[in-house]
Amino acid sequence: MTTRGQLPRPRSQFLESPIMLAVTVKNSGDGVVLQCNGRIVRGDETAILCAAVRQEGRNVTLDLAGVDAIDAAGIGCLVSLQASGIYLTLLNPTEPVREVFRVTQLESVFEIRESRALEESLEESLMAARCAAPARASI
Repeated sequence: MTTRGQLPRPRSQFLESPIMLAVTVKNSGDGVVLQCNGRIVRGDETAILCAAVRQEGRNVTLDLAGVDAIDAAGIGCLVSLQASGIYLTLLNPTEPVREVFRVTQLESVFEIRESRALEESLEESLMAARCAAPARASI
């Protein structure tokens, strides 16, 4: 029911949700990781993400494992951050997000990694450190 001069409220849950992106800051050995959950879309979501990234410094990793959608405004936010001198590493993008990067041909603009590659890199570093350590003689 609507009163005269007002539009009916949309019934879509997507439109009624006030904030569709949550960003959690996690410190790691390589710097800061921003864990993103939700959608990176036009509106408050892109503003939240841009503010969080700018607050954290010049090298930021975005963990996108919890992001199920990104639109043109979200892509624009990431591109503008990168253009402003903030180096972004995109970690664990979901298939829908990865597809957007493929279609827009922006895969080469960002470093995109899977957590598996990160784990393998850490394992290789650990193995190299073990091999470089002097062997102990047993008595």
